[in-house]
Amino acid sequence: MLGLRLVRLIEKHSEEIAASLTTKLHTSERSKGYRNVGEDELRIAMVSLYAHLEEWLLNKSDGDVERHFREIGGRRARQGISSSQMAWALMMSRSELWAFVYRESGAEKALELYGELELLESLNGFFDRAIYYALAGYEQQARGSKAA
Repeated sequence: MLGLRLVRLIEKHSEEIAASLTTKLHTSERSKGYRNVGEDELRIAMVSLYAHLEEWLLNKSDGDVERHFREIGGRRARQGISSSQMAWALMMSRSELWAFVYRESGAEKALELYGELELLESLNGFFDRAIYYALAGYEQQARGSKAA
């Protein structure tokens, strides 16, 4: 993957990106429910994701993504966070990554730009699946059943 340099840059700065996202989640009107979730819990979850982004994008199966984000969806349902706020938080997670990449990358060569576009496609696909499975986990928790 040509965007691997950017993935590693994200992993290296995972703490910084997660801290910024946590602040935004706690202050946005679209994610008010997250104010009841501890900063440490949110930050640790985001650092875990961002610090292992290469693994998530290249090595994890769709089943791995499904299990992880269904669990997150169920946890957010138990915490009383609405599904729309949870979806917004996942979208903010993606936006925060892109803001960081744009600030840091400074792609000047066509090959680097291609790598960034390739990374964008991978990230979009990953976060789209994350949103879907988190909502499925949320709905499963809300129904109180094991089947979605």
